[in-house]
Amino acid sequence: MTTTADDAGRRRFSYLDDPAPGYGGLPPRSTFTSTAARLPLDGEWRFHLAPTVTEAPAGFHLTGFDDSGWDALAVPSSWPMHGYGRPAYTNVVYPFPVDPPYVPTENPTGSFRRAFEVPETWQDTDAVLRFEGVDSCARVWLNGTELGVTKGSRLPTEFRVREALRVGRNVLAVQVHQWSSGSYLEDQDMWWLPGIFRSVAVIRRPAAAITDFFVHADFDHTTGRGTLRVEVDAGVNGVAPVRLTVEELGIIDKPAGEVFELDEIEPWTAETPRLYDGELFTSDERVPIRIGFRTVAIVDGQITVNGRPILIRGVNRHEHHPDFGRAVPEDAMREDLLLMKRHNVNAIRTSHYPPHPAMLDLCDELGFWVIDECDLETHGFGVLDWKNNPSDDPLWTDAYLDRMRRTVERDKNHPSIFLWSLGNESHTGANLAAMADWARDRDPSRPIHYEGDAACEYVDVYSRMYASVPDVDLIGKQEEEKHENADDALDAKRRAMPFILCEYAHAMGNGPGGLSEYQELFERYPRCQGGFVWEWIDHGIRQHTADGREFFAYGGDFGEPLHDGNFVIDGLVFPDRQPSPGLLEFKKVIEPVVIRAGDNSLIVENHYDFVTTGHLAFRWALESAGEKVADGELVVPPVAPGQRAELPLPKLPRTDAESWLTVRAELAADQPWAAAGHEIAWGQLPVKPAAPAPAFAGRRPQLRSDHIVFGPGVFDAGRGVLRKLGNLVVDGPRLDLWRAPTDNDRGGEHSEELRWRGNGLHRLQHRTIDVKTGSTELVVRSRVAPAGLGFGAHVWYRWRAGENGLTLTVNVDPEGNWPDTVPRIGLRMRIPSTVDNIDFFGLGPGESYPDSVKAVRVGRYQSTVDDWQTPYVFPQENGNRSGVRWAQLTDADGVGLRVDGSPTINLSARRWTSEDLDRARHTTDLRPSEFVYLNIDAALHGLGTASCGPGVLPPYQLRPVSTSFTVSFSPLPVEEDDE
Repeated sequence: MTTTADDAGRRRFSYLDDPAPGYGGLPPRSTFTSTAARLPLDGEWRFHLAPTVTEAPAGFHLTGFDDSGWDALAVPSSWPMHGYGRPAYTNVVYPFPVDPPYVPTENPTGSFRRAFEVPETWQDTDAVLRFEGVDSCARVWLNGTELGVTKGSRLPTEFRVREALRVGRNVLAVQVHQWSSGSYLEDQDMWWLPGIFRSVAVIRRPAAAITDFFVHADFDHTTGRGTLRVEVDAGVNGVAPVRLTVEELGIIDKPAGEVFELDEIEPWTAETPRLYDGELFTSDERVPIRIGFRTVAIVDGQITVNGRPILIRGVNRHEHHPDFGRAVPEDAMREDLLLMKRHNVNAIRTSHYPPHPAMLDLCDELGFWVIDECDLETHGFGVLDWKNNPSDDPLWTDAYLDRMRRTVERDKNHPSIFLWSLGNESHTGANLAAMADWARDRDPSRPIHYEGDAACEYVDVYSRMYASVPDVDLIGKQEEEKHENADDALDAKRRAMPFILCEYAHAMGNGPGGLSEYQELFERYPRCQGGFVWEWIDHGIRQHTADGREFFAYGGDFGEPLHDGNFVIDGLVFPDRQPSPGLLEFKKVIEPVVIRAGDNSLIVENHYDFVTTGHLAFRWALESAGEKVADGELVVPPVAPGQRAELPLPKLPRTDAESWLTVRAELAADQPWAAAGHEIAWGQLPVKPAAPAPAFAGRRPQLRSDHIVFGPGVFDAGRGVLRKLGNLVVDGPRLDLWRAPTDNDRGGEHSEELRWRGNGLHRLQHRTIDVKTGSTELVVRSRVAPAGLGFGAHVWYRWRAGENGLTLTVNVDPEGNWPDTVPRIGLRMRIPSTVDNIDFFGLGPGESYPDSVKAVRVGRYQSTVDDWQTPYVFPQENGNRSGVRWAQLTDADGVGLRVDGSPTINLSARRWTSEDLDRARHTTDLRPSEFVYLNIDAALHGLGTASCGPGVLPPYQLRPVSTSFTVSFSPLPVEEDDE
C-alpha cells in the first residue's frame, strides 16, 4: 500500500517508509478503565516470522487463511526473546543504513493472527481495538478489513472497529515490521526487540460513552484550598451528559466540567501521595478516577510543587526484563518501584519513552516525581554530524507532533508527572520547538524539559548530562559558560532557570564513584535541584552455558555485526533486580535525614521537602570492637523540612575497646512500600578510639639450608618470600599495583585502563636484590618494574616476629618517570582454597572504595570468600573491604590466619587472580582455583564514573608516590611457641 503526502508535492512512500505517523487511528486519549465491556486479547496468538516483507504469507489477513502450521507466541512479548531472530543492542549507531526515511528490504516481519468471540450483547454497538505498544510498525486487519497502520512503538493506538466487528467469531491479523521510518526516531540505547510487547484489547463503547477526560486538580499552598475541574469529552458525538462524584470531597452527582473550590485539601506530593477516589459516569458507563491535588510552578528559578522547591533524588528507568525483554510483567514494575522507595529514590525519568501505563498508576500511588519522556531519540545521526536529522526537517513534523500528542494525552491525568520531556539526544530543531509549543498549549500546568536544547530556546528547565562537579558548581553560582548560539537575552533566560542533571553518575559495573560530591552541590545551591542517575537496571538477557550455568548476555553475545558491548549493563540493580553496591551507596548519599555529631551532641537534619520526621523512630546502639554492648530509643521531636534538632547523646556505658555509636532512623509504622522498622537513614559517631598496638617483642630469624624460620613463619631463603605461616601454606605477600579494570577504568576519552596497560602495570616483574637477616628483623629488598620501560619501584619488606605472629612494614619508593595513576598500592598473597570463612572488624558489610564508601559502617561482620564477590555481569575489580582493623580467615576447622592493619587496611579475597578476573567476559568464565588470593592494600584508586561521565575526582586519584604501611599476620589457631 502507498500513501500520498500533502498537496505541496511531497514524494510518495510505502507505509513503512512514510515519515508521517500511521493512519486509521482514533485521536489519542488518556488511559483509563471503565465499566464498559472489554475483551482482552492477551495470550497465545498464531505467529509466523519472515525475513522480509515480501516473504510474509500472502493473504494471511483473510478470515479463511489456514494458520494451523504456524507457531504459537504469547502476546505481549518481544519475539527475539522467544527464539525468533536475535536480540541486538546498540547505543548510538543505527543497525541499518542511515537513509531516511527508508529502511532495508531485509526487514524481519512477524505475522500475527488471533481468533476471538464477540458476545451477542455487543450487537449494534461501537467498539475500539486498542494496542498499548507495538515495536516498531504494525498494519492491522479485522475480519479481512484493513483498519490502519500504527507507528510510535511505546505509544498506544486505537482503531474504531464498529463496521468490521461481528458477533461470534472474529479474526484479528497484525503484520509487525521490525524496521520502519519510525525506527529513525527510536534509537534509544537499548535492545532492538520487535513485537507486540504490550496488551491488546477490544473495548465496547456504549452510546453514552466517556471518550476522554482531563483532571485539573490544583492546590493553593497559601490557603490550603483545592480547585477541581474535570474537562470531559464524551459520547460518539460528544453530547452525552457526564456526572462526577468524589464522596470524600462532598461532590455527589455533579455535572462534570464544573469548577469546584474545596477547603482543607490534603495535597499530593511524592512524600505524601494523597489520592482522592472519584467516578465519572453517564447513563451507560462509569469510569473510576484518582485525583491528586498539586500545583507545579517555576518560582525564582526553582521548580516548586505546592509552593515548595523539590530536590530530585532520581533514576532513569528503561523497561527491561531479563527473560521477557520489553514486555515487563506488572509485578516486576511494582518490585522496581518498591526497591526505589526503599532506597530513598524519589524521582524517575522515563528514559526515553512513556512507560507501561500501569507503572505511572503505581507512581501516583506510591509517590514519585516523574519526568514523562516522549518516545523520541535520533542519536545515530550524531555520528553523521546530524546531517539529515529529522528534528529540523518539515517532512517529519507530523511524526514529532503525533508522538508528543499521544504522550501527553495518554498520561495527562497522573499527578506524579511534573515535567514533560520532548525526548532524548535528538539534537535540536523546529520540530522539537513545535512539540514544546503544542505541549505547553495543551497543558500549561507542567514545564517542558529537553536536555538537547542546550541554549534553552524552547524549554523551561536547564538540563545537562554528565556535567562534572566543577561544572555543576559553576552552574549553581549561575557562572556557567554562555552557549554559542545564545544572545545575551537568551543567556540570561537560561541562567534564571532551575537546573537538573537528567543523567549523571553512570552506574556501569563497579561504581559510580563520587556521588556525595554531587549531592553536596545539590544541597548547597538552590538552583541545582538534583538529578537522575543513569540508570536503574542492567539490561542483561538471561542465558545458560552448555552445562547449565546461568549468565547474563549483553551486546555482541547474539552475533550482532554492530553492537556496543556491555554498555547496556549500566544499572543500579542487576538484571535479576538484586541491588548492586552502587544502589546501596546511592541510598546513603541521598538519605532524607542526616544524623551527625555535634559538639558533644547529636544533630538530626531533615532533608525532606514536605514532611517532618514525625513518621520516623530513632534507635541507637553502642558497639565495642564490633560487639553490641547497649542500645535504646532516642526521643527526637518532629523536625520540620530544612530544619535540624540538636540532642544530647544517650547515656553510654564505659567500654574498653574501639567503640562506635550508631543511630538509625526507621519507619515508625508500616508504609505501602516498606514495613515498620525499615531503615531510612543512619549516622555513626566515634565514642572511643582504638587502643595503640602493644609494644613489640622482637625475635631472631633462624637461617637454615634453604629457608629461614622466623617466629611462626617460614621464608624462602633465596627470595625472602613467606611460604608457611604456622601450619598454613602460603605464597607471598609481595607488592601488587594491578586490578582487573572496572567499566569506569575502561571508559572515557582518556581511558585509565589503556594508560595502565601502556605503563605495563598488568605485567610487573619482581627482582630480588637481597635478603638480609638481622638480630630482630628480616629485610627483603627488591625492584618491581614493567618489562621494556625505564621506571620502577624499589621495595623494602621489613619483617619482625613476635610470639604469635609476624609484622611486615613495606616501603615503596618509585623511581624514574612514573606517569599517570596506579590502580592500587598493596600486597598480594595466596592461601589454600579451604580457608574461606571471613570474620572481620572494619567498614562493611559490603564492598567499598575511596569514592564510594558512604554506605558502609564500622562493625564486625562474618561472611565467606564466595559471598565477598560482587557478580558484576562483566567481571571486574570488586569485593574490597575498607577500613579493616583485623580479619580472620579460617577453614571449617578454624585453621587459617589473622591479618591486622596498622591501623587499617583494604582487604579483598577471591578464588581467582586479578588476571583471571581481567580476562573474564562473563561470570561463567570465572572458575574457582585451588587457592584464595588476598589483596591487602594501603591505598586504592577511586572508581569515578568515566564509563560515561567524569573520571575519578582528584582527592581519590592514586598517584605513584613513596608509601609506607604496616600489616601483621598471625596463624590460627594460635599455637604455643616452642623456641
